Amino acid sequence: MHRRTRRTLVVVAAVVALLALAVFLRSKAPPEAARLLPEADGIVYINFKPIRALAHFKDLKPPTRVPEYQRFVDATGIDWERDLDQAAVALHRMPDPNGPNGPVAYSMVLVGRLTGQRLNAWLDSNATSRETYAGHTVYSIPSEGRTVRIVQIGYDMVAVSNFPTTEKIHAIIDGHRTAALPLAGSTLLREHYSEVPLLSLAWGVGQIGLPFSESGSIHVFGISLPLEADSTIIASVTPGLNLAGTLNMRMEEIAGSNDEATDQAAAMATLLTLARGLAQPLAANPANNGLRDLLRTAVVNQKKNRVVVTASLSSGLLASLAKSEGPDLKYTPLAPPAPTVSTPASNFPPDASK
Repeated sequence: MHRRTRRTLVVVAAVVALLALAVFLRSKAPPEAARLLPEADGIVYINFKPIRALAHFKDLKPPTRVPEYQRFVDATGIDWERDLDQAAVALHRMPDPNGPNGPVAYSMVLVGRLTGQRLNAWLDSNATSRETYAGHTVYSIPSEGRTVRIVQIGYDMVAVSNFPTTEKIHAIIDGHRTAALPLAGSTLLREHYSEVPLLSLAWGVGQIGLPFSESGSIHVFGISLPLEADSTIIASVTPGLNLAGTLNMRMEEIAGSNDEATDQAAAMATLLTLARGLAQPLAANPANNGLRDLLRTAVVNQKKNRVVVTASLSSGLLASLAKSEGPDLKYTPLAPPAPTVSTPASNFPPDASK
């Protein structure tokens, strides 16, 4: 009798230990949407729910929609600004940046109130071809000279890819069967996700500068940043610890050597000085005030072959950007500004804003 009791206790202890291990591994694992992504050069993930709350999206006036998008909303009942909760995007470098597929292709896993018969009907009426793969219907829709493949992979998940072949969309469907495993995911996630700060609302790993690359370098708002398009970057946005609703932005670049990191940190400091000077004469309003605060809090540290950029973004600036009706703010991707420097002052130009 005692032997049977001991066996039972051992089995129960083993089950509890396995459950505890599974919970621990899941807490350290990337979000499921990111784990579904195929092999890629860069990955970007955004959790829109807390960002919408910080920007007070529910209090904003509904934007004016272009007719084509309004027809999509009417037909499917899906409004991306309201219904999209998470987006995980894989970036794929194209071998010929000047070819028909451009410099980069993407594969996405979108999570939210997106699926249903109305979406299927819209896809079916707009698709030029269809494919059945692993029990899922993959719709092919032409868009700007490319073929976009779309498939519903779960009750709240949609996968999209404009990669030239079916390889990536098939990989997402295959990955859906193993995504519950905490160690699932691409090579890029296994190598770098552990360096993403806990509770990040948005993050990116790998060559996430690819969409902004031009002639081998990264351009934002027409300014060439001292980063190569193939730089390995780990970027994140996390909520601040205070009650003011600030967001902490962090970008870490892994340079080829310590000397290269020193040069890039110096170049970033120069850009920060220029950006601060350009921001000073801007009219006083919440957006411009927030931009000046962002530049003021920006800092760069060099740690051996890594350049670490940090800055604080106020929720007021985020809300101002959301309220803006101007196309430049609404549709142009924003990037972290160039930072100031906290490494030895002799290596860098003085801060003109002081």
